[in-house]
Amino acid sequence: MKEENIQENQNTLDEELSKRPPEVAVEPISVAQLNAEAKLRAKKRPLLEKIIRLLKREEGPYKELVINVEPLEKRVALLEDGLMQKFETEHVGDESMVGAIFKGKIQNLEPGLKAAFVDIGQPKNAFLHYWDIFPSATNDNSYEIVRENRSKEQKKNAALKLSNKDIPEKFPVGTDIVIQITKTQIGTKGPRVTTNIAIPGRYLVLMPYAGQCGISRKIEDKRERERIKKILRSMKIPEGMGVIVRTAGQGKRWTYFVRDLHILLNIWKQIQNKIENEPGPALLYKEPDIIERTVRDFLTEETDRILIDNKDDYEKILASVSEISHRARSKIQLYKDNIPIFERYNIEKQITQTFQRRVPLPSGGEIVVDETEALTAIDVNTGSHKGKDADGKDFILQANLEAVAESARQVRLRNIGGLIIIDTIDMKSRKDRQAVYKKLREEMEKDKAKSQVLPISQLGIMQMTRQRHHQSNASEIYSTCPYCGGKGIVKSSRTMSVEIQRKIVAIARAIRTREGNSNEIPMLVMLHPENLKLMQNEDYEYLINLEKAYNLKLTFRADPSYHVENFRILDPATNRVLR
Repeated sequence: MKEENIQENQNTLDEELSKRPPEVAVEPISVAQLNAEAKLRAKKRPLLEKIIRLLKREEGPYKELVINVEPLEKRVALLEDGLMQKFETEHVGDESMVGAIFKGKIQNLEPGLKAAFVDIGQPKNAFLHYWDIFPSATNDNSYEIVRENRSKEQKKNAALKLSNKDIPEKFPVGTDIVIQITKTQIGTKGPRVTTNIAIPGRYLVLMPYAGQCGISRKIEDKRERERIKKILRSMKIPEGMGVIVRTAGQGKRWTYFVRDLHILLNIWKQIQNKIENEPGPALLYKEPDIIERTVRDFLTEETDRILIDNKDDYEKILASVSEISHRARSKIQLYKDNIPIFERYNIEKQITQTFQRRVPLPSGGEIVVDETEALTAIDVNTGSHKGKDADGKDFILQANLEAVAESARQVRLRNIGGLIIIDTIDMKSRKDRQAVYKKLREEMEKDKAKSQVLPISQLGIMQMTRQRHHQSNASEIYSTCPYCGGKGIVKSSRTMSVEIQRKIVAIARAIRTREGNSNEIPMLVMLHPENLKLMQNEDYEYLINLEKAYNLKLTFRADPSYHVENFRILDPATNRVLR
């Protein structure tokens, strides 16, 4: 009896394991709780930093960069007052190629597409648009031009006003060309590249072929902008090269920029040596890994600390930061607790919530996020709202404001790019619609990726686009379901029963026509157990009538290895497939 119970339990367990694991409902962590925990950590800021913030009257959020290093994966989370605002992962051997510089060979020119395809030694040829093929000063509106530093050759080329017609002559097939990846390979599309090389540092971006110097428009303080402009004009920059002062350069002294420029020029010197000595296609430069890259981009005056749980990477970051700013070393800390770092700061729960289809809002509503190949749709639902106003007007505005703020956050966290549609709750007031539009624009300005937001349409739809450098986080973590092929649905047992009966009739008619007799036709139907279950019960009478109508002898056999949408009709005597 005991052995029977053990066997029964084992069978039950095997059956459970053959099915998809149930989705664990994650209790949403209240923002208030996350804020309260962050405030306790903020009290441990160094005294000098507290005094500086007090004098500057800064009341910004407590920003932490939390880094988790594991043998096969590295994860980075940016927290603002405990709430996750950015999340990135990188698997070993699957590093991002965005920013990598290659020496390639032009494989073919496509005038119809106005593009060249470049062999860079990767599985797919790179796509180089004609407007990116001439190294030149860019028309990027994200920075203001402060100083011209073009060489005589650059001025001469600018005066020639070369057009698309000149490309076959200037860049024939087989020409070596130095390009940089701006968008990694996504799906079947090869990487997108440009000849306008840009090498980012801590405070500067070096553009070896631009010949222009500028300052990021995100630095808004007029006095600070004037101070940085003076520094830019006084710096010794090689002729023909350009630099852009990044937002992180705000408040930094002249020496910081000089050190950063020196490091970037050394990197470019190494790249030039490879250009001259290595045959194409060849990799000339690769961006640092996710940890160094994130520290470089996010270690600013506003960042309070960087916490990392791996000693080797901790020492590597310290060495990298020390080259430019000794003061920033104090912000980098090694995590030593036994509790996993992402659990300690409630990041693991926030990550689980991030990839859920339904995301709750503080007022009781929710947004539903659906990623498709063409676009990402975000639907705003009221749910069980907590609005105080009897007519609900205030609540609708409140729910939409919360929804667009959360949508912007989710877009950042999931790293969603391309076209994004937000279906808001209908608002009659033009003032309310404008307030929601303004809120989304403000939230998207926090994002480093470029975006464009359109006003709310008459149908209550908001449209926006976000720069796509590489695949979304969901695409990296999840793969297309092998069972449904990514559709998310399979045919019902009722549909399959109808299809099987239709096929039986078609085969019976074909055999009668071919053989010209009325003898009994035996058929063996192999199918999935779920489909057999329905046919033996609900459709039993239909099958009896089918046998009588066509003089058939039907035998059914279930096979769990069959896909639910597959079946096969055989001749029982020969096991030959009947058609």
